[in-house]
Amino acid sequence: MKSLLVFLFVFNIYMLGYVSGRAEVRIMNEVKFQKRLWMKCYSKDNVIGPTIIPIGQYSKIRFLANLWGTSRYMCTLKQGPNYKHYQNFTAFKQFYWFDYGGTWYW
Repeated sequence: MKSLLVFLFVFNIYMLGYVSGRAEVRIMNEVKFQKRLWMKCYSKDNVIGPTIIPIGQYSKIRFLANLWGTSRYMCTLKQGPNYKHYQNFTAFKQFYWFDYGGTWYW
């Protein structure tokens, strides 16, 4: 019984650390020639956007990485005014189950 209580105590401390650890992706519009930036990001469960990021500003995505270590956010950026030029990339990829926080800048 004592071992079970110790396990539950340690597990609760771990889960509190996990819940408080938020990951964040910030995408800044630093495109030359004063062009606007179109952004759409998605994961397995969520879709963020599409949204237009004004010149010199940024958009941020905050989320909790999952417990299994498989969180990943993919993004598509297009530059205005016609939005013909685009780039797809992985904005966040969780490598390990304990890799659950931090801010990623793009």
